[in-house]
Amino acid sequence: MEKQIDFLAIGDIATEPFIKITDAEANCDLQGEHCKICFRFGEKIPYESAEVCYAVGNSPNVAVGAKKLGINSYLVSYIGDDYVGKQDIESLMKDGVNIEYMKIVPGMDSNYHYVLWYENERTILVKHTEFPYSFSLDTPEAKWVYLSSLASNSFDYHMEINNYLKKYPNIKLALQPGTFQIKLGLEVLKEIYERTEILFCNYVEAQKILNTKETKIDNLMKMLVSLGPKIVVITDGLKGAYAFDGLNSWFVPVYGEHSYESTGAGDAFASAMLSAIILGKSLEEALLWGPINAMSVVSKVGAQKGLLSREELEKLLSEAKEDYKVTKLN
Repeated sequence: MEKQIDFLAIGDIATEPFIKITDAEANCDLQGEHCKICFRFGEKIPYESAEVCYAVGNSPNVAVGAKKLGINSYLVSYIGDDYVGKQDIESLMKDGVNIEYMKIVPGMDSNYHYVLWYENERTILVKHTEFPYSFSLDTPEAKWVYLSSLASNSFDYHMEINNYLKKYPNIKLALQPGTFQIKLGLEVLKEIYERTEILFCNYVEAQKILNTKETKIDNLMKMLVSLGPKIVVITDGLKGAYAFDGLNSWFVPVYGEHSYESTGAGDAFASAMLSAIILGKSLEEALLWGPINAMSVVSKVGAQKGLLSREELEKLLSEAKEDYKVTKLN
């Protein structure tokens, strides 16, 4: 009997030391946007603490989040044959993510990024190792595939993933485009967008994907659905999140407002919402799961420490204030 994979996440994995900085300034424009973090040039800058987080990145974060919520999850990603990669593998195994399709490349360095954490925001210094990506058509059929950030040499890899999706038309695809995938443009990834069941992005990413200055979220959602996704979910920080299925749209507020450190909020939201749908919840019920997981993650350092179990999430949902509910917008 052929193996059945419930949830297959595809995307880059990295190790990230979080460096908490206090001696800096954030310079923003008059609207409080387009901020830049500034240090004194040529001096020694003290930092408060540093904490290393292994096996992170959009796809690993969502794979771990789904596993914690009771979904049998696999990760397809690349690491080098170094100490960093070994620690990534150990971290995934500890969290129960299946690593059968992880690929170790001799002689290459695993991804290692640096996170500069100032106040409740983070600036990430990234360097993507250009691994020899290759997706095998022999990979067993998955019920759900989640695709997110990959390095800039992954064009052919995307085409191979698309061929895998064509081989198994019943696979449901969740897409959360990373920086390079957005840069590739809509025409290049046209078939992947058309194949998407649920598209996740934040407000700024929605504008970048569409190459538009449109500011109304309902218009952005309609424009994204016209590309092919059956459902579009746009998160907008502390303002809440929106979903549109081509007919109806909904809004869900944040759960609580405390943000210790913002890394991983979008991934936590996506993993909880997807897990709820895989577990048979309605779209409206699933929307309530997302902000709770996101709230928990931003209360801890890094993208995975605050990820909730199903029992923990449902307890917080049962304790929610009366105004924490999904509102239908049309």
